[in-house]
Amino acid sequence: MMKLKYISLNDRLYRYLSACRTHADDPVLDALRRETEAMGDISRMQISREQGSFMTLLVAAVGAKSAIEVGTFTGYSSICIARGLPAQGRLLCIDASAEWTAIARRYWIRAGVQNKIELRLGAAIPLLKNLERRAVFHFAFIDAAKEEYGAYYELILPRLRRNGVILFDNMLWGGRLGTGRIRQAGGRAIDELNRKLARDKRVESVLLPIADGLQLCRKL
Repeated sequence: MMKLKYISLNDRLYRYLSACRTHADDPVLDALRRETEAMGDISRMQISREQGSFMTLLVAAVGAKSAIEVGTFTGYSSICIARGLPAQGRLLCIDASAEWTAIARRYWIRAGVQNKIELRLGAAIPLLKNLERRAVFHFAFIDAAKEEYGAYYELILPRLRRNGVILFDNMLWGGRLGTGRIRQAGGRAIDELNRKLARDKRVESVLLPIADGLQLCRKL
């Protein structure tokens, strides 16, 4: 049997790959990361540096002009998405926390992307259900309540253009998937969605081992 081809990361190798990317030193994002990390354990919700760089590149590569993000937190991912959009591009951010997104608003200004972003506060599912009838998106990033990922997917997919992309975060659930013994509701929801996406004839998908797992889907 051919040996499985993958590399296990350690801290040394992770630091190397994180450094070997365009704009590895970013004063605005680095300042935002430090402020978020000072919040304590909740800062684990912040995406990794290489995730952010990947999203900026991906948004620009697919030529996205409109994007939606479900789960903004303190704004790291939204800045990365907005940077990949053209000057007239627009990003709609949905989040339930006025406190966390107040930090995001400050850093949008520092990053010079505030004019590209609209923030809507509240529960994600009702906000998605009440989107404008003609709203169409080219790129979507989902990083909010894991138990609701499936609902977000079904609400966003009809509004995604053909060849549009949806990116889901935390799709490896801390490496606990694949054992068949998932007790947490969030983990079960993610496992079910991963399996559903692999069979869903509306999309083409691949699960990538970036940070805690990114599920990348293209609408057919």
